[in-house]
Amino acid sequence: MSETPTSTPAPQLDAVNLLVVATGSISVAFMPYWVNWLRIVEPGASTRVVLTPTARRFVSSEALAALLGAAVEVDSWDGAPEDGSGAQHVDLARWADAVLVYPCTFSYLARLALGSGDSPSMLALQSTSAPVVVCPALPPGTAEGWAYPRHVAALEERGVTVVPPVLARSVTTGEHDAASPAPFPTAVDALARALRAGQADR
Repeated sequence: MSETPTSTPAPQLDAVNLLVVATGSISVAFMPYWVNWLRIVEPGASTRVVLTPTARRFVSSEALAALLGAAVEVDSWDGAPEDGSGAQHVDLARWADAVLVYPCTFSYLARLALGSGDSPSMLALQSTSAPVVVCPALPPGTAEGWAYPRHVAALEERGVTVVPPVLARSVTTGEHDAASPAPFPTAVDALARALRAGQADR
């Protein structure tokens, strides 16, 4: 995983503060590879990673921190200072130039679409002015269900970019009936386009 990919695209996120929120889909297990890839491909970007508590069941904070070269943050109010200083959600919202939720579980996507602020990262995403790109990872049946397209429409109406998932094999059913997040390079491309669009509108 430490080797440079055979095809290295040109950097697109130079001098960008990139916040990556990784949620509890099984595909988060590949995040160490993508964090390493990101450091190779986007050396000019400053990256912070926030793991939801559920994501920590599938990936090691220590492994990510070693590859990232910085501490990995946990998406929990329990880590807030007792004196109330240094609110994590405020810091994240103000620091980020761009936000990538990868992978994004159905639950996280729904909470974001409904305006929830029940965790530091969720509240940060509700209050940031930075472009947000979301890459859903969905269990079988949810993409065709009633709620998912409505949540996507609500997010897109707010200006959030939702990158469609790709058909994948479900670890639960063993069949190709799940939806995995789009490839990480595709997500980075979408984020770069969102940044350029935001700059053009200023």
